[in-house]
Amino acid sequence: MSGYSTRDVAKMLGLSVGQVRSYVRAGFLGPERGRRGEFRFAFQDIVLLRTAAELVAARIKPHKVRRALRGLREQLPRGRSLTGVRITAEGNRIVVADGDARWLPESGQGLFNFEVAELAEKTAPLARQAAATARQADPEPDADEWYELGCELEVSSPEEARDAYRRAIELAPRHAEAHLNLGRLLHEAGHTAAAEAHYRLALDAKPQDGTAAFNLGVALEDLGRNADAVAAYEQAIASDPSCADAHYNLGCLLEKMGRRTAALRHLKSYRRLTEGR
Repeated sequence: MSGYSTRDVAKMLGLSVGQVRSYVRAGFLGPERGRRGEFRFAFQDIVLLRTAAELVAARIKPHKVRRALRGLREQLPRGRSLTGVRITAEGNRIVVADGDARWLPESGQGLFNFEVAELAEKTAPLARQAAATARQADPEPDADEWYELGCELEVSSPEEARDAYRRAIELAPRHAEAHLNLGRLLHEAGHTAAAEAHYRLALDAKPQDGTAAFNLGVALEDLGRNADAVAAYEQAIASDPSCADAHYNLGCLLEKMGRRTAALRHLKSYRRLTEGR
């Protein structure tokens, strides 16, 4: 079954089962329910719960904690690994960093500092056990269940996550999300041509998926196919005009190709969309 139990989460975070349940009751997060009505926590829930515990320990008022978590829930990256995310305190501000990007979720003061990668190490054994159990299950998980398991495995075992996404695709060849995530993992592993194929299959199944179009653009640019990359970035912007990264990448690529007027237009859009971040 996808996700982590209340007892698993309590052990990973050094909390009691009662504390974990109290955070849920307080509205700090909303985990899914299992087949018997039990809580099942995703890795993203564990990140939020760790944040809540640190804020409460720092004597932040509950309404400010809930506001911080609402911001984090919306802003933590989805559809890819969270292990590069770091949540820190700078003075009286909570700061979330993901690679070169930094932002301030709505929050009160907080005195905590941890890397999401720390949590990934603790979830790894449970995730791998879940993968082994799923492979031996009778009946076999369906495509969506394999996809959800793949999302959980990405943090601790990208190789097993790729296997889970492939199993989802075998059962549902037009599963756009599985193609997108498998493509991204292949891309991150250096298999760019294979990633391109899965991004295209994701777009074939879901033509308005701006993320798939953007990722395809990055892959094509990595492969040196700049004209094709421009078309992919333009498709991403057509699907989501607010995609700042697509405007930035397209602007830089057009500048490199000598198309300065068009490049400037997209770089201006990027600046407008990122003002105040």
